[in-house]
Amino acid sequence: MNCILSFTLFFLVLSCNVTLPVWAAQRSADDIVLGMSTALSGPTAELGRRMRDGVQIGLDRINREGGIRGRALQLRVYDDGYEPFRVAPNMRTLIEVDQVLAIIGNVGTPTAIAALPIAKANNTLFFAPFTGAGLLRKMPPERYVVNFRASYAQEISAMVDALIDQGGLDVDQIAFFTQRDGYGDAGYIGGVAALKRHGVKDDRRILHVRYERNTLAVENALADLLFSRNDIRAVIMVGAYAPCAKFIRLARQSGLDALFLNVSFVGSELLLRKLGKDGDGVLVTQVVPPLESAAVPIVREYLKDHKAFNPETVPDYVGLEGYVAARLLTLALSRIEGELTRESIVQALEGLGRFDLGLGAPLHLGPLQHQASQHVWVTRFDDGDIVPFQWAQIRSLLSQGGGR
Repeated sequence: MNCILSFTLFFLVLSCNVTLPVWAAQRSADDIVLGMSTALSGPTAELGRRMRDGVQIGLDRINREGGIRGRALQLRVYDDGYEPFRVAPNMRTLIEVDQVLAIIGNVGTPTAIAALPIAKANNTLFFAPFTGAGLLRKMPPERYVVNFRASYAQEISAMVDALIDQGGLDVDQIAFFTQRDGYGDAGYIGGVAALKRHGVKDDRRILHVRYERNTLAVENALADLLFSRNDIRAVIMVGAYAPCAKFIRLARQSGLDALFLNVSFVGSELLLRKLGKDGDGVLVTQVVPPLESAAVPIVREYLKDHKAFNPETVPDYVGLEGYVAARLLTLALSRIEGELTRESIVQALEGLGRFDLGLGAPLHLGPLQHQASQHVWVTRFDDGDIVPFQWAQIRSLLSQGGGR
């Protein structure tokens, strides 16, 4: 019987084009298993790996402390390459074969669009995905969707408000460079909403250029921007790190005197690594506190646990977000008094109310509040480092031609 079961599991996994994690054969029947479908290959793989590692470090911390009532936490991860068509088989394997308690930390908006119907159909929690898309933030909330991070709309609203209110820009001086899919659309829609609050009545006033997902084909988008009639002083970017880096470098080589602002999904360290010194002055909004904030408890704990459990890599913002997500989910798990089920974990999260996880900003979850954090931080690239930034400094940065 065991041989038949093993063969059946192997066949299902093989047919779904996924790879079993290396620890799968060592799983205990009493373990609490969580699942993730993420990019472990392709041009966005670094984001997926860092999110996976951050979640794993958070789970390792809890396991070191005895797990959840003596039960160890395990993370089962499958590669989707940041392609929606690969997500569905991964999700079905995680939910139907692996019988995970919840999905945690999936990366991306287009992949979330593919994953969400399967999670909902199986009454399985879709927790803390690495995306700020509005489709995961409906009101009233979807029962099985619970977010940790601030939305893309909140990140971009912070950018637009700062550029206009403190930077003194006109709405026509702000352009958008976005990925041509649900991720880029989510960012652009948030940007349009923010600009409308500043008086824009006609969307056609907003310059919007795009590129194709999983490519570096940004030249046409840059040409459209350079040959527009608008005096562009700031470009809000909703893309992946490699195409965003190429766009910024080519734009600066072409003489575009603008400030470049990226949402958190870009992966600050990855973008900086691609840009090097060409990145000076680039801004990135964050949904977790700056890594330099050692006085913030959750940052201090992440840095300590990262050194203990994953010392061969360098701490980063994506990893910190995954770590916070794991800490938040395990906080809810620890408060469940009865059986751990897919329903009881949703109830536990909704029962957290207002709480402090050590971020230096309040968190809140409830039946009508399925996004724990509303806070947005901002950082700047400066001489090869990522440093905290204050929006009050943005006028000075704009006057320097984007801070170069």
